[in-house]
Parts: sequence; C-alpha cells; structure tokens
Amino acid sequence: MQENDDLPPEQGGTRENPRTADPAADAFAAPEQDALAAAEAKAGDNWNRYLRAVAELDNYRKRASRDVENAHRYANEKFAREMLNVKDSLEMGLEAAANADVQTLLEGKAATLKLLAAALERFGITEIDSEGEPFDPELHEAMATQESAEAEPDSVLTVVQKGYRINGRLLRPARVIVARAAERTEP
Repeated sequence: MQENDDLPPEQGGTRENPRTADPAADAFAAPEQDALAAAEAKAGDNWNRYLRAVAELDNYRKRASRDVENAHRYANEKFAREMLNVKDSLEMGLEAAANADVQTLLEGKAATLKLLAAALERFGITEIDSEGEPFDPELHEAMATQESAEAEPDSVLTVVQKGYRINGRLLRPARVIVARAAERTEP
C-alpha cells in the first residue's frame, strides 16, 4: 500500500471512488438513489401540505375573530328592532294626545306598555315577583324597613322599583321596603 492510496485523486492520491469503481455497487446505489428521491419528494409534499394547513388555520382564526366581532357589534340588532316598535307606539300616542281624552291616552299607554313587556319577554327579560315574598339579598335591595303587623318580618312589604332577570340571571335587583315586626308597647 502506498502513501497516496488514502488521499483523494484531486490531492494526488490514487484511491478510486467506491461508487464508480464497481459497477455492481452502482446497481445497489440506484435503488437507494430512487428511495432518497422519493423521500425528498414526499418531504416536499408534506412541507407544502403543512404550509397550507398553517395558512388555513390562520384564515380560520381571522374569520372566527371577525365573526365574534360582528356578533358583538350586531348582538342588539333584534332587540333594537323591537324597541323601535315601542318608540313608534309612543310617538303615535303623543300625536294623538292633542285630540284625545284621558281614557284614550290611558288605553294607548297600556297598549304601549304591553308591547314593551312582550318585547322584553321575547329576549328573556322577566320581572322578579317580590311583593309578599321573603327578602332575598340576591334579588332585592332594601331601601327601608317599615313596621307591619300584617306582613311577616323580613318579607317584602312594598316594591319601590321592580327588579328584572335576563335568561335567569339578575339584571337589576328589585328595590323594596322590608317589613319588620311591630314594636310592642307596654301598657
């Protein structure tokens, strides 16, 4: 073995390229080359599919964000449409007030109130029935207490302002006057 046998030919060595030296080795290298090319093609295809999936996910996020933004922006649209009916009814009542008697005005106000109550109910807004009920700090706001011989102590004696729920959740507590036991006077 000579000293130059281990050096590549471009550096003055005499070592032969193992891939080109033996034609039988070339026969084995061809399937490896084909497998490598197929793997590279598959990797390229997977990379492209990955990039498309990332872009699709990004587009989905943008679309979902836009949908949520629109839902927030237009969430009250149906409610506003219902309130326009109530407003129209009030305006017609004001126009008719110039030529109407008191009874007609009362009937018009009652009809408008009924229209408003129906619209609120369609959107899940319901009144809290409080009068005579036990005082509940979750539903009621005590404005005052008042002695009462007829009402149970700690029950709602009078409703000052009605309370409301929206879909079962408290929207506004009822402002109430709470009954307390009448003080006994000694004779």
